[in-house]
Amino acid sequence: MSTRVALSVDQFYRTQPGGIATYAAGLVRGLREVNPDVSLVGIAPRGEVPAALAALDLSLSRGPVPSRLLARLWPYWPLGVPRDADVVHATSMAGPFTGGASGSRHSVALHDVLWRDEAASFTPAGVRFHERRLTLIRRRRDLIVFTSSPGLAARLAAEGIVDEDRLHPVRLGVDDGVTPAPAARVRAALTAAGVDGPYTLYVGTREPRKNLVRLVAAHRRARARADELGPLVLVGPLGWGDVESDDAVILGTVSRSLLLGLYRDAALCAYVPLAEGWGLPPVEALHVGTRVVASTSTPSVSGREGVVTVDPHDVEEIAEGMVRALEDPNDDAARERRRKVVADLTWRHCALDHLAGWS
Repeated sequence: MSTRVALSVDQFYRTQPGGIATYAAGLVRGLREVNPDVSLVGIAPRGEVPAALAALDLSLSRGPVPSRLLARLWPYWPLGVPRDADVVHATSMAGPFTGGASGSRHSVALHDVLWRDEAASFTPAGVRFHERRLTLIRRRRDLIVFTSSPGLAARLAAEGIVDEDRLHPVRLGVDDGVTPAPAARVRAALTAAGVDGPYTLYVGTREPRKNLVRLVAAHRRARARADELGPLVLVGPLGWGDVESDDAVILGTVSRSLLLGLYRDAALCAYVPLAEGWGLPPVEALHVGTRVVASTSTPSVSGREGVVTVDPHDVEEIAEGMVRALEDPNDDAARERRRKVVADLTWRHCALDHLAGWS
């Protein structure tokens, strides 16, 4: 008998869908791969369907209000939740948390507690929103809680936020089936931006939490010792707050194919946020065989062999890390070794982890 899984896709409707939309899309693909008998439906707000969501070819059940209002109402009403859903999964703390068929399972993905760890990166209203949702999750003892960051489940249990028997760690994926752009296309994009030769890559939003001011300063020091680092190239949208990028080259948002090509051809990928929920860019870089320097506060690469980890508050240590990373060979064998480090991070495994939690 088919299991009907309803999952929230409201994140796709935001100006910057971010990692949660990537997770939702990957989970859909993974579930389709491992269990064709699973019937999937996206719980969506009112409004035009974004292209990225339309590309999933996912049946949608629509709530009667826009995305932000829907998030406010989901703790109280199952707006848009199909009445025949066997599983109702909130892909973020926004919800929904109720609805579905009689006896249905309810779950939520809790990606981080960044509003506590890096409160300066959140508005007071944002902190209040997350704290209220965390209180709801703590009180809803029937709610399955999926965590993707290593150590987060242990922390939630140790601090008495969520009982251990409700917590289910899951893996995220980096395999989306997109083919990296050929080297010639990557080089053309870089040349158009004034980059000729090797380069160091940063991927992510440009906002204070991502620590770009220290990264730019550290790269300048490192390049004085190792010119083969090339200029620092920033890929990704502008976030909130004033961030000085200085002499870094800003490419902004690029296509997925070009992004993967930029990862592949970079001298290294540097990602040193002050705090992070998981950290997709460094594992995407490893997935295509590229050297990685990451902060010790990036959970996705915690304990993964071959990654140079640094204190995100120490400019000199970040600089030394970039120079040290270049010592790792970049031949085919070394690149394959780096790819194997993240071989377990597939959307198939992500789906299997969720199915185990719902069983």
